[in-house]
Amino acid sequence: MTQIVRKICIVGDFAVGKTSVVERFVNNHFSEKYLTTVGVKIDTKQISLVEHGISIKLVLWDVAGAEKFGSREIAYLRGAAGTVFVVDGTRHLTLSSVISLEEQIQGLYGYRPSVLLLNKSDLAGQWQLSQEKIESLDGSFSQVYRTSAKTGEEVEAALTKLAELIVSRDIQKTK
Repeated sequence: MTQIVRKICIVGDFAVGKTSVVERFVNNHFSEKYLTTVGVKIDTKQISLVEHGISIKLVLWDVAGAEKFGSREIAYLRGAAGTVFVVDGTRHLTLSSVISLEEQIQGLYGYRPSVLLLNKSDLAGQWQLSQEKIESLDGSFSQVYRTSAKTGEEVEAALTKLAELIVSRDIQKTK
C-alpha cells in the first residue's frame, strides 16, 4: 500500500467547534470545556483508502478562529492539500465568515478540495440556518456535511471524503 502525507487546514470563525471536530476525528473524544486555539494546533491521523491502495497521513492544522485571515494565518495555509471549513449551525453569522474565508483562500491559493461542516447538528432545534441556505451551498464546497463533534455524527465521513478528494486530485494531476 502506498503511503502519503497531506496537510489539511481546519478553518472557521471562533467557537464553531474546529478543535472539537479534530479531537473527535483523531481521538474519538469530546470535551465540554472550551479552550481557545492560539495560532495553530497540529494533530495527525493515518487512514487507509483501500479502494485507492493508499494509506494517507493527514496532518491537521487547526487554525485559530477568524472572520478574515491576516498574514500569519495565511502563512499557515501554505502547502495545504485541502481545507475543512467549519460553521456553527446555531450562529448564522459563522456561515458568512466561512464564505469570506473560502473566497480569501481560493483567491490566494486557487482551488483545493474542501468540505464544509455545518457543526452542532446535536443542537438542530437551535439552528439558525435554513434548509434553502444549506442547499445553496452545494456549489461552493466540494461536499457539505451536517456534523456533531459532540456525538461524532458525520465527522469521520467528512474527513475521509476530503482525503478521497485529495487523492483523486493527486491521481488526476499525474495523468
